[in-house]
Formats: sequence, C-alpha cells, structure tokens
Amino acid sequence: MGTLVSVNVDESEVMRICKEKIAAMVKESDTELVFWDSAELKRRTCMSWNTIQKTFFFDKRFVKKKVGRDWYFPAREARDFLEVWLSEQTTN
Repeated sequence: MGTLVSVNVDESEVMRICKEKIAAMVKESDTELVFWDSAELKRRTCMSWNTIQKTFFFDKRFVKKKVGRDWYFPAREARDFLEVWLSEQTTN
C-alpha cells in the first residue's frame, strides 16, 4: 500500500505570485518596442487607418512624429494615451 501525501496551498500567495509574473511579462512586452509604426498602431488598436484618423489621430495629446513619409509613435506614450482616450469614450 502506498503512502498518502497531503499538500496545502496558500491560494492568496499563489495569486500574488501569478499577478507579479503577469505584470512583469506585460511590462517586458510593452518595453520591447521603443516606437510603433502605423501598422503596429493598427494592430494594437484593432482599428483601420481611417478609423484611427477619424477618432484620435488628430488629438493634440496623441504624440506622433512623421519621418519622411512614415508616421511613428512612442510606444509608452501611445499606450498611455490610448488607455485614457478609451476611458473617455461614452457608450450610446
């Protein structure tokens, strides 16, 4: 006959560790890119270029820089702006 093993798990500690790991992974993935191009902005927002231009592109708070023919957006500032912008949108 085998030996029984009993394991006690502190669920709150497991949740704390998981949240720490997730936060670290999110922070790492966000800092991978210094800036986004228009294709990355479209991917991150799930919006078409026309929708981006109609909704927030010309907002003075949205930091952008045109280099030659291409637009570039500082990743950290763009993400912060988009979170604020989305929270400001009202539902009809």
